Order: sequence, then structure tokens, then C-alpha cells
Amino acid sequence: MDDLAQLTAGAAAKLLREGRITSVELVEACLERVAAREPEVGAWHYLDREHALGQARAADDAHKAGRPEGPLHGIPIGIKDIFDTRDMPTENGCALYQGRTPRFDATAVSLLREAGAVILGKTVTAELAYFAPGKTRNPHDPARTPGGSSSGSAAAVAAGMVPLALGSQTAGSTIRPASFCGIYGYKPSHGLISRSGMLQLSRALDHVGLFARSIDDIALFGEALMRFDADDADMRLAAPPPLRRVAAEAPPVEPSLAFVKTPLWDQTEPVLREAFSELVEALGARVETVALPEAFAEAWPAHKTIMEADMAHNLRREFERGRERLSPVMQAAIERGRAVSAKDYLAALDLAAALEGEIAEITFAYDAILTPAAPGPAPAGLGATGNPAFATLWTLTGVPAVTMPLLADANGMPIGAQLVSRRGDDARLLRNARWVVETVAASGE
Repeated sequence: MDDLAQLTAGAAAKLLREGRITSVELVEACLERVAAREPEVGAWHYLDREHALGQARAADDAHKAGRPEGPLHGIPIGIKDIFDTRDMPTENGCALYQGRTPRFDATAVSLLREAGAVILGKTVTAELAYFAPGKTRNPHDPARTPGGSSSGSAAAVAAGMVPLALGSQTAGSTIRPASFCGIYGYKPSHGLISRSGMLQLSRALDHVGLFARSIDDIALFGEALMRFDADDADMRLAAPPPLRRVAAEAPPVEPSLAFVKTPLWDQTEPVLREAFSELVEALGARVETVALPEAFAEAWPAHKTIMEADMAHNLRREFERGRERLSPVMQAAIERGRAVSAKDYLAALDLAAALEGEIAEITFAYDAILTPAAPGPAPAGLGATGNPAFATLWTLTGVPAVTMPLLADANGMPIGAQLVSRRGDDARLLRNARWVVETVAASGE
């Protein structure tokens, strides 16, 4: 049974459709894996075994009755505990929300149920999806951070507890933990997946994030969620990108990649620099080092200005009624945000738009940008979630990004390689990511 817990979502979905396994068997295997690994990893905030099995039985009954099935029918999924769930608590990793059970699902959760998914439980988040970590440990080394703020979702997928998990990203909360935990993490273009019913930190920066064990699973997962929702003001009524079809295709020509070190290259660890040198060599002549224009140096302070000002506004009630119950790092961020001027805030938004245009220019000349996902492997210690800086730029500009578990240090700790494209180019980004993964595998690196 434990072998079933190691299946990708796509492989499990095929077996379920063919009747070779049942959803109950799959969910039981995942629950057995949770029982074995959870004491060490601590990925789950809420998990009700009987409720999960009840959903699985309902999925199996629907299959036996020949009723229509969605693309995730019977597949167990973890949900970051900042997405509202009508049948489970949603406490946002914060003492101020203890005992809160919403009346309605977040749109993303509702779409997953419509696609047939089994909501296994709620995964641990850092406090209010910011920097104060929860209880989760890195599955590869429990003395190290799993990253954050989507710590539980990344760790649950990496530990084999669930094939897919939902997260979020406002700075680096999907790409960084995926890199640290050695799995695939995907931050779609801003406005492609609804955030309605998800804790809001910053309308300009908040993204839904996805965790999986393969590019195919990222595409399967993403397609189920890309439905227009008028309740999210940043979504546009348009056809969603055909992730699964395009991601499965071979590129018409070998992609050309711009290797972008960013102005923060000096923050990377020697092991990452060595690993990226080998990666670029493995990818060969299709990679060219490209320097970003000087204006990009202002991206990180601009992101901080926007994020902290928006947090000060969106979390004002929490701050006013329970400041003393918030972590010092959260209190300090809100205090800084309250001091941001309108002039500086608007200037930061203008810079974000300008930099997005610069990225579009690069990705018209090259098929994608290759860059680190984090400064190195997961750092030791559990008091912080690691440096998000190598994801921040792409969050600020709203462009799609995916991290691939291609590299490792001498101890086997994962190091992610991130691929980025222009906004709206999500399907081609996943196709190019598949090419990178297959090319590296063929090179033997």
C-alpha cells in the first residue's frame, strides 16, 4: 500500500480511471505514509482520517455508478491553511484565528472538489503566510527548515504523504520551499488562479502556488484551477492556457535560455554557484548569460514597500485587536507598512510594471530565463524559513515561474533551478521546463 503513496497524481489518476486501484486504497496509503512520517516532519495542521476516507468512498461510488469524473477524481490533495474550507478549520497559522471554520470554500478549493479531488487535510503555514515559521521540518533533514510560508504543503509532497498540495506566494512562499524540499513548485502568472477565499496579504503580489512531483502533475493541477472568478478582481475573462497539451509536446526547436544571476548573485552559496556552473554546461550552447538592466536593483526594496504597506492595510484588524499575540517579525512588518507614503507605494507599483516590460523583452529574445530558486540548500535551524530573494523579483512582476529539483549538495540536500517566462506564457514555460529536465537527465549530470 505504501507504494501507492509514491505515485504521481497523473499515474494515480490513470489507475483510478482504469479501475486498477480505488480512491480508498490510495488515500489509505497516503494516510499510512502520514502516520509514518508526520511525527518527524510535522506537515499537517488539520487532518481527519475518517473524513478523508469518506470523501474517497464517495469518489469510488461515483466511479462505480459511471458518473462523470473530473481530472483529479479520487486524488488526495493537501491545502495550505490559508484557504477557506467549509468542512475543516482555517486558522491561517495564527492564534487570532484559532477555532475558525468558514461557511464556504475558497474558489480554489471548490474547483478542486469539482475536479474530484479528496481534500486530505490542511497543511502548516507560517503565521499569516509571512515569516514566523510553524512546526514543519525538512523531510530530507529534520534539523533544517522546509522553507515557507507554504512549509507544510511542500514537506507533505516531498515526504510522500500526498501527490499534490496547494500553497501561495507573496514573496517566495512556493518556489523557495519547493527548492528546499526537492519537488516541483509552480507560481502561475498573476491573475490566472483565483485567490477568492484565500488570506489576502497583498492584492498586487499574492499568487496561488502549486506543489507536485512532476511537470505533468503541475500541468494537471494547474488546469483544474484556471477558471475565471469574478470575485478576484485581477482575473480576466479569457480562455485559460492549455497547460497539459503544451507541456506534453516537444518544443518545435530547442529552447534558448537566458541565464540570469540577478543583482543578488553574491548572496548565493559556493555550492549553488558550482551546481549552476555544471547545469549550464549540461544544457550547452542553448544557454547564454544575460545581465539585467540597472533598474532591476530597485526591485527588492519596491517589493518590500508594496508588501508591507498592503499587509498593514489588510491585517489592520488583527494588528488592532491582537497585536500582542502576533510574532515580533509580523508586528515589525506591519509597523513599517503603516509608515509607507502614498508616493513611495505608487512609485513601487510603477517600477513593478516597468520591470515586467523589461522581462518581456528578455523573453522575446530568449524562450525562458534560467535562475536560482534560492541561495542554496535549506539552511540549518528551524527559527526562520530561509531567504526568499531569488523568487521575489518574479513575484513582484507577476510573471510565471517553476522550480525543478535538478541539483543537490554533497549531502544530498536539494537545490532548485528556476525557470521564468513572460506573463501569460505559462504553458510554454512548462514545456520548456520539461525540456530542461529531460536534457539534464540525458546528460547524466
